[in-house]
Amino acid sequence: MFNDIGPLELVTLIVLAVLIFGPEKLPKVIQDVSRTIRKIRDFSESAKQDIRQELGPEFKDFEFEDLNPKTFIRKQLDNDDLGLKEIRNGFDLKKEMAEVTDAVDGRDADPSPSPAAPGGRVDMTKKPETPAADDRPPFDMDAT
Repeated sequence: MFNDIGPLELVTLIVLAVLIFGPEKLPKVIQDVSRTIRKIRDFSESAKQDIRQELGPEFKDFEFEDLNPKTFIRKQLDNDDLGLKEIRNGFDLKKEMAEVTDAVDGRDADPSPSPAAPGGRVDMTKKPETPAADDRPPFDMDAT
């Protein structure tokens, strides 16, 4: 619950609590807050149990954390009934990008790795080669 509170923030909260409530009332306030948090947790657990009972026996292992979209997708991806792992493992993004780059540049796709790019990888850090001055399209003065 308080995983992202640093030591300086914690000290600031304690000093503010002492200033607001005073050292005499602070222990009672802490007890009241902890009692309220405990009651809220008990109420939420009771509500979860009631919902599980109403859903029936086929949902006995239902977890409310599964309603989180990230958790749901992660759980479904781990389930190999759909064959998603085969699709994910069969897709090579680097190879696909190299093929697209070759198609855009007008080169034929070369299945063997080139000596300039080890492992057949496309080096995205290099600047593209500029065409020679003779390769430029003709300039049409009337078109501009």
